[in-house]
Amino acid sequence: MRFHTRKWVKPEDLNPNGTLFGGKLLAWLDEELALYSIIQLENTKVVTKYMSEINFKSSARQGDIIELGIDVIKFGITSLTLKCEARNMMTRETIITIDHTTMVNLGSDGKPKAHGKTEIEFVKDRLQQ
Repeated sequence: MRFHTRKWVKPEDLNPNGTLFGGKLLAWLDEELALYSIIQLENTKVVTKYMSEINFKSSARQGDIIELGIDVIKFGITSLTLKCEARNMMTRETIITIDHTTMVNLGSDGKPKAHGKTEIEFVKDRLQQ
């Protein structure tokens, strides 16, 4: 799994128990999945269609640094299926996993549109062409 982004847990990210609010972490992951999909599919019109079971394995506290990781499971005709994980950067302890998230590529009409991608591409490789 490639870990792309780091987030610092701040006081405004905490729930009444003093741990990272799950909704905040899910928002971070959803944004990271969207950005990853936008870059892979080369289209800013991408939406989250589906998220499988969300598995909270541990928590995080103020001051922790969280890493967000993503792996591609498959390229569909109009979609990209990903799995993701958030972990504590210092301890490497997994905080949350989501096994399947489907992101859908949209056309200018807002309907699913074929993207023509079949494998992971890195921006650095696109720039060399």
